Amino acid sequence: MARKASLSGFPEWLPAERVVEQHVLDTLRRTFELHGFANIETRAVETRGQLLRKGEIDKEVYGLSRLAAENEDKHDPNALALHFDLTVPFARYVVENAGHLAFPFRRYQMQKVWRGERPQDGRFREFTQADIDVVGEGTLAFSYDVELALTIADALSALPIGDFRLRVNNRKLAEGFYRGLGLDDPDAVLRAIDKLEKIGNEAVAKILIDEVGATGEQADAALALAAICTLDTSFVEQVRALGVEHELLDTGLEELFQVIDAASKRAPGKVMADLSIARGLDYYTGTVYETVLVGHESLGSICSGGRYESLASKGKKNYPGVGLSIGVTRLVSRILAEELVSAARTVPSVVYVTLADENSWHQAQDVAAALRGRGIACEVASSAEKFGKQIKFADRRGIPFVWFTQQDGTHEVKDIRTGEQITADPSSWSPPAEDLHNTVN
Repeated sequence: MARKASLSGFPEWLPAERVVEQHVLDTLRRTFELHGFANIETRAVETRGQLLRKGEIDKEVYGLSRLAAENEDKHDPNALALHFDLTVPFARYVVENAGHLAFPFRRYQMQKVWRGERPQDGRFREFTQADIDVVGEGTLAFSYDVELALTIADALSALPIGDFRLRVNNRKLAEGFYRGLGLDDPDAVLRAIDKLEKIGNEAVAKILIDEVGATGEQADAALALAAICTLDTSFVEQVRALGVEHELLDTGLEELFQVIDAASKRAPGKVMADLSIARGLDYYTGTVYETVLVGHESLGSICSGGRYESLASKGKKNYPGVGLSIGVTRLVSRILAEELVSAARTVPSVVYVTLADENSWHQAQDVAAALRGRGIACEVASSAEKFGKQIKFADRRGIPFVWFTQQDGTHEVKDIRTGEQITADPSSWSPPAEDLHNTVN
């Protein structure tokens, strides 16, 4: 069971919990690289002007200053602050390094981020994100929207998180539908639709009528669109059956069709068209993604993102992109809380090399060096206590094998889980493959 942090919102994992986190990170890294994404790391700080250029989360950004600083101007755009996501730093990175990058540029990034929000289940002030993005120079083919959905489906399928659904919508589809209905403020409609899961249809309909200016029929149609959710391309016929026409709607339907059509063949049951998804009202311009764990929907989205036509720009150059971000700490916290997996052992050591007497320390170090030279993690006893105590110490550490060197220079190794003890040579003995590296079960 994951422990509560002494400082709310700043989790610290025990060694066995850290093994689980590392397993998640290693799995994501391996999957991203199999799909051709290159790794980068950006600095932890940006200027406040860079972070707040859209001004949407200024209350959540942690400023950075010296304790002895005098009369610091909190409104100075050149003052430093900790990044609250990995997208803003990536945008700057692309602009500054465009001359050294080959476009379309595929990157993955796994780093800590900081956000000053109220800690609660699945929400932290310091947490790790894992992002993938493809960014183009001037243009970016829509096929990358499809490819990223498949990449994330592969990555999440490889994790010990149970079943999940990658829910996909398209901003063009929604906006075209609302304009086709005669609603001229699609952002306001989307903001209302975004509240569906929290307040329900009746309350959203009231907002659409009272605040957005929709008629009862228009509100019903908007809610009917949001109710469409399919694991295949049948959503197209369902949208058409609502009788709304608009050129932007046609474009959005075609784009979403491409994503779901490919996913239904290559990741069946994992990716779905969900026309209630309304994230990123002023940021995303096309495809949008959200991901939930089946049975743990209250945790919120564990992976989200979408298409943005202007990740960054410099002069006349524009850099469109599509990306997704996985909340690694949110995932790990749920894995630990639900005890979905656990570390095979609490330490990396496979072998504990005992001491026969106080003069055998150097000989034991020779054994350890021979084992380490062949990639076998081990540690040497610090004192020549009775063998029973040394074995108990290894067992308490979770180390499966104990090594003994006899007076005549021969060696034996004991599997303390089964009690089996055999003759062994430090230059050739190896543990079973499943014990060689610490894994999760």
